[in-house]
Amino acid sequence: MFTHRLKIIAAFKGLGTDKGGVVSFEYVVLAACIIAVVGSVFNNGAGGVIKNTLTTALNTIVSALNAAVGG
Repeated sequence: MFTHRLKIIAAFKGLGTDKGGVVSFEYVVLAACIIAVVGSVFNNGAGGVIKNTLTTALNTIVSALNAAVGG
């Protein structure tokens, strides 16, 4: 029982010095920003021109892929 307690205490002490979680959190914030930008681009409104251009480009790519595989 005592050895388990020491392992738990050592694990909690390691949390204060571990910087890996900070980097992971930064990636989560970056992903949220990217999602917000993509969402605003594809939203009907000010990003309508960008939305139409990207939609046309993606449809062209999908059509070319379908033609290439015979679908």
